[in-house]
Amino acid sequence: MTAIEAEVAGAGRSAVLDEAHVGDIRGALGTITLGDHGTRTTLSAKFKTLLAVVGPGLIVMVGDNDAGAFSTYGQAGQVYGTKLLWTLLLLIPVLYVNQEMVLRLGAVTGVGHARLILSRFGKFWGTFEVIDLFLLNGLTIVTEFIGITLAAGYLGVPKVLAVLFAAGIIIATVFTGSFRAFERIAMFFCVGSLLLVPLYLLAHPSVSTMARGFTSPGLPASASNASAATGGMAAVMLLVIGIVGTTIAPWQLFFQQSYVIDKRITPRFMKYEKTDLWIGIVIVVVGAAALMGTTAAAFAHSGAQFTDSAGLAHGIAAYAGHVAGALFAVALLDAAVIGAFAVSLSSAYAIGDVLGMKHSLHRGVGQAKGFYALYAALICVAAAVVLLPGSPLGLITEGVQVLAGVLLPAATVFLLMLCNDRAVLGPWVNTAKTNAFTGAVIAVLITLSVVLTASVMFPGITASAIFAIMAGCAAAALVIGSFALVHARRSARTDALAEAAVLTEVAGLAEDAGTADAMVDADRAGGVDRADADLGGGAVLAAAPQAVAGVSADVAAPDGAPAAVDKLSWRMPPLSELPTPVIRGARRIGLLGLRGYLAVAMIMVIVKIIETALGH
Repeated sequence: MTAIEAEVAGAGRSAVLDEAHVGDIRGALGTITLGDHGTRTTLSAKFKTLLAVVGPGLIVMVGDNDAGAFSTYGQAGQVYGTKLLWTLLLLIPVLYVNQEMVLRLGAVTGVGHARLILSRFGKFWGTFEVIDLFLLNGLTIVTEFIGITLAAGYLGVPKVLAVLFAAGIIIATVFTGSFRAFERIAMFFCVGSLLLVPLYLLAHPSVSTMARGFTSPGLPASASNASAATGGMAAVMLLVIGIVGTTIAPWQLFFQQSYVIDKRITPRFMKYEKTDLWIGIVIVVVGAAALMGTTAAAFAHSGAQFTDSAGLAHGIAAYAGHVAGALFAVALLDAAVIGAFAVSLSSAYAIGDVLGMKHSLHRGVGQAKGFYALYAALICVAAAVVLLPGSPLGLITEGVQVLAGVLLPAATVFLLMLCNDRAVLGPWVNTAKTNAFTGAVIAVLITLSVVLTASVMFPGITASAIFAIMAGCAAAALVIGSFALVHARRSARTDALAEAAVLTEVAGLAEDAGTADAMVDADRAGGVDRADADLGGGAVLAAAPQAVAGVSADVAAPDGAPAAVDKLSWRMPPLSELPTPVIRGARRIGLLGLRGYLAVAMIMVIVKIIETALGH
C-alpha cells in the first residue's frame, strides 16, 4: 500500500499531487506517524507534538525579515527614530489572518497555491500569478545577495568569495534530499535572527521612547535625525508603505502553503501549526522593533543620510562599538540566507505544482530533477547578476518593491476567494468575521499599491496627491463593499429559500411513502402483492424517509459543517472531481476590474523601468 493509499484508507479521497507529500511528519524537532490520531491530553504530549509541527510558520516569518527588511526598518529608525514603531502592531493581525488562511488551504487541500488558482480561476490567472511570482521572486533573490555582499564587505570578506560561498550553502542545504535535514539547518538560521536582541541591548535605546513609539500612532511631520530626511509627508507615507510591503510579501502565501503540504501537516494538527505561526510573528515583530530601536539610537543626532545596510552597520559601530557593528552584519547575512531559502523554494514549489513535477524535499535530487534544477538555477542566476559588473542593482531593488505592490493585492483577492470556496475547503471555509477583516485588508493593500505605483511614475508626488488617491480608493472600497454586502445577503436568502423548498419537497415524498406503505400492507393482507406495481414506484417512495433524514441533517448543521471528528479528517477531493466554479455577478466584475488595474499598473511600471534604464 502506498502512502497515498494509506491516507485514502483513513481519511477518504485525497487531492495530493505528489505521493511524497503524504506520510509521517518528520520535523526538525520530532516525528508524528501517519496513523497517529490519538488525542493529546497531557502538557508533555502537546509540547512534543508542537515541536514536531513547528517550522512552516517560523521559517516564513523569519524569512520575511530579510535583507530588504533590514534596509527598510533601518531607514525608518535612522530617519524617523521610533515614531513608526506603531506600524508593526497594526501588521500583526494582517500577518496572522493572511498566513492562517494559506496554512488552512495547505493542510486541507494538499495542493499548492498556484495550482489552486489555475484550477479554480482558469489559465489566465494561473499563468499570470506564476509568471509574476517567478519574476518577483527572481529579483527578490538578487536583493538577498546584495545584502550578502554588503554584510561581507563590512566584515572584510571579498565580494566574490562571499557570494559563491553563500550560494553554495543555500544550494547544498536544499540538496540534502532530506526534509528533516533542511529544516534543521533552516531552524539554525532562524535562531541566528535573534542576534538582533543583543544588538538592541548594546545600543540600549530609551525604553520610554520605544514605548511611546508603539503607543502613539501618527505620521511624523519631521525627521528625528534632522538632516537625514527629504520629501516631507510624502516621504513618510511612502516609507510606511515600504514597511507594509516588506512585512507582507506575495511569496509568503505561496511558500507557507506548499511547505505545510511538504511537511505533511493535516487538519488534525492545524492548531499546532497556528501556534507555530504565532511564534514566527512574535519573532518577526521583535526583530523589526529591535532593528528600528537600534538605528534610532545610533543615528539620533548624527545627521547622516541613509545610504544602505552597510551604512547602517558603520553608524551602529560608531555609536555602540565594533562588536555591535559586527553583530548587525552577521544578522544581515543570516537574514539574507534564510530569505533566499524561502523565496527560492516558493518559486520551485509553485512551478512544480503547476507543471506536475515531483516537488518535495523528501525526495532526493535524482527523484525530482526539475524541482532541484529550478531551485539551483534561481540561486545561480541571482548570484551571477550581483557579481556582474555594471548590474543595475538599484533599479532591481526598486523593481522588487513595485512588483510586490502590484502582485500582493491580486494574491490576497484570490486567497480570500479560495477560502470561501466550499468545494475546496468544505467545513473549513472562512467565517463572516474573517471575510470582513480580509476585505478591509484588501482595500488597504490596493490603496497602498496604487500610491506606490503612482510614486514610481511620479517621483515628486506630494502629500496632498497621496491623500487624494487614498480618499478616492476609500470611496471606491465603500461602494464595492456595500455592493458585496447586499449581494451576500441576497445570496444567503436565496440559499435559505432553496433549502426550504428541498425540505418541503422531500417531506412530501415522505408523506407519499407512508401512504404507499399502508396500501402495500393492505394489499398483502388481502393476498395481493403490488411490490412490482408502477415500475417499482413504491420502492422508490419507500426510500424517501432516509432521504428526508439525510437532507434534514445536512440543512440542520450550521453552514453544512460536519461533526468535529469528521472536520478533522475532511480533505479536499481530487481536483478532477471538483465541480466547475461559476464566476459571475460581483465576482466576475471584481476579477475584470482587477485585471484592468493590473494591466494599467504593469504598463506604467514597465515604461518607467525602461525610462530609468535609458537614463542610466
